[in-house]
Parts: sequence; C-alpha cells; structure tokens
Amino acid sequence: MHAPETPIVIQRFTEVHLEGVTALYNEPAVCRQVLQMPFQSVEAWRKRLVLDNERRLQLVALHGGEVVGQLGLEQYLRVRQSHVGSLGMGVATAWQGKGVGSRLLAAALDVADNWMNLHRVELTVYADNEAAHCLYRKFGFEVEGRLRDYALRDGVFVDTLSMARLRPSA
Repeated sequence: MHAPETPIVIQRFTEVHLEGVTALYNEPAVCRQVLQMPFQSVEAWRKRLVLDNERRLQLVALHGGEVVGQLGLEQYLRVRQSHVGSLGMGVATAWQGKGVGSRLLAAALDVADNWMNLHRVELTVYADNEAAHCLYRKFGFEVEGRLRDYALRDGVFVDTLSMARLRPSA
C-alpha cells in the first residue's frame, strides 16, 4: 500500500519562501518563459516582498515545504482602472503539467473576484508557450492581441500574446 501523496499547498508568499522563489525563477527553463532576468538574488525578491500591500497578492505553491510555483496578482492603482489586475506566474519545470498552475490560478482568481472586486485580469504570455495558453484558456482567458518583438529571449526578439479574462456574471 502506498503512502498518501503529499498535496500541493497554496500559501501567501512570505520571507520563509524567499530562497525557494529565487531558486524557482533562476531555473533556466522557467526564467526563459517569464520576463525575469536570470541569476536573480534573494535580495531582489526580498525587495519585491516589501512592496506587498492590499493591491498585491503573492502566492506560492508548496509540495512538502518546497516552492514549486509562484504567482503574483496586482490591482492597478489608477482609479479608472481599479477594476483591472495583471498577473504573472512561474512553475518549476518538474511540476509543469501536474496541476500546480491550475491551483495557483484558481486561488488567485477567487481572490480577484470575491475580495479585490476585479472585473478584468490580464497577462502576457510568450506566443510559443502552448501549455500556458491552454491553462489560461481553461480559466476563461482569451487572446486579445499579439505584441510583436515584445521581449528579448535567448538573444532574439519574440512575440507575446495579450490575454485577459473578464469576471463571469453572477
């Protein structure tokens, strides 16, 4: 008989997770799919954590205490855009396709809808990241446009897709 599998736990990103989040985004395959620079320091992530406030939700996905994913959701400050938030996410390569992204997104969108009163959540994703496109579509995100030569990756300018999800009507 097998021991029960350790579940994925979603928590707020705190000081305790700094080294794990730094390691996650320093993983080359993760770094190349996000807009982070490689070789980030723990101190760089600590500074981001200091910016934490009610308009920012920062979550981590943990497996046995190890950071396997991170998501940030930020509500826009402008009064006329206070109904809008943007998100970014990274999942450890070994954990991609295993529900970590779904768990992070479900938790973040619950807070966006029921606590932050966000009507629109938007993101950008590399145009060639099909797995991420599928994940986002599963949660109601739609492609709104293509941003040509949006970011430099591996020495080449690459396109991203602008995607957004409007909160479903009650």
